[in-house]
Amino acid sequence: MQIPVEGFMYPNEVELQWSVLIVLYPFLTGLVAGAFILASLERVFMVKAVKPTYRLALLTALAFLIVAPLPLQLHLGHPERSFEMYLTPHRSSAMAMFGFVYLWYLLAVLVVEIWLDYRRDIVVMSQCTTGWKRLVYRVLTLGSTNISERSLHIDERVGWLVTVIGIPSAFLLHGYVGFIFGSVKANPWWSSPLMPVVFLFSAMVSGIAIVMLLYMLMCRLRREPIDMDCVDTVAKYLFYTFIIDFSLEMLDLIHRIYEADESFRSLDFMVHTRLFLSQVVIQILLGTVLPILLIGLTQVVKLAAKQRKRIYVVAGCLTMIGIFAMRWNVVIGGQLFSKSFLGYTTYKMAFATREGLLTAIVLTVLPFVILGVLVKLLPPWPEKKSAISSVAVAAYGAD
Repeated sequence: MQIPVEGFMYPNEVELQWSVLIVLYPFLTGLVAGAFILASLERVFMVKAVKPTYRLALLTALAFLIVAPLPLQLHLGHPERSFEMYLTPHRSSAMAMFGFVYLWYLLAVLVVEIWLDYRRDIVVMSQCTTGWKRLVYRVLTLGSTNISERSLHIDERVGWLVTVIGIPSAFLLHGYVGFIFGSVKANPWWSSPLMPVVFLFSAMVSGIAIVMLLYMLMCRLRREPIDMDCVDTVAKYLFYTFIIDFSLEMLDLIHRIYEADESFRSLDFMVHTRLFLSQVVIQILLGTVLPILLIGLTQVVKLAAKQRKRIYVVAGCLTMIGIFAMRWNVVIGGQLFSKSFLGYTTYKMAFATREGLLTAIVLTVLPFVILGVLVKLLPPWPEKKSAISSVAVAAYGAD
């Protein structure tokens, strides 16, 4: 495959080392962190209006977190060796240590909080269901079947503590991804102290947006009315977070323009040519400015519920496109110019290869499939208690 090259490029810079899968990796981890932050609004900060999205946000975070390391695994030449970083930790490697950050957040925070929040439902369902579902729920109880009032109160308090610990853990999860890029001193496109902060706030934006869209979609599929107070509140927090994220990105841009070091001319050329469509048009105009204006319109103008729903759907979809474009511009854009600042290369994305477009599409769809399974096993919405459920609660409610 011949790659078009302009100017002087070093031999190892002609072909990009990081593909679309590495774009997908920070995108997926961002959704995890943002969804968990939204869930913490109800659990820790007592924003009761967003309660209908609390469990859905947790399950969404878990579904995307399960898939998040797969792009890295497919990128490795020998993925079967990846477990060795846990056996022989290399503390000076930011990439290697991220494996411990991932495991901490998955096992010690997210899974524990979901289990504590669903423990009562799991115990009840282990008695009310039959067949393979009953076996699954019995395994999920982990032998803990006491659902007395005192036991559930302990679950609530421990769950609150786990959520408090999970907030800085979520910041660490995606802020660490930005730190990995920002610490590459040899690349002026990435080397910025604001990179971890920008990644973190863009993650919060994407996570809040995906949960808002999923909540509205699931309400429609279940033919239930959408709690507009909940959606309005989520959109309000999305708007505030988006403003902060956009301000940080503009601050980084203004700093680069003012500093105007030896790399500025090359980066400026990139923005006006190869990245003009993906960064200026898609990321900034369509994916940032337009969603902010649309959501801002709902904050200052009194619109009907039906109109607000349409605006939230459009703004949410544009937000997801814009955040993905931001990841693309960081990962791919940072590799399109030579370290000599005298040449430029082009990224050609294959289709049906290990790191091609088809693989990226499958990895993007996979979390939604996993989320569908999780929603079937652990419904995120309150169900009507049946007589069987009441009997089960009575049977297991005694100390």
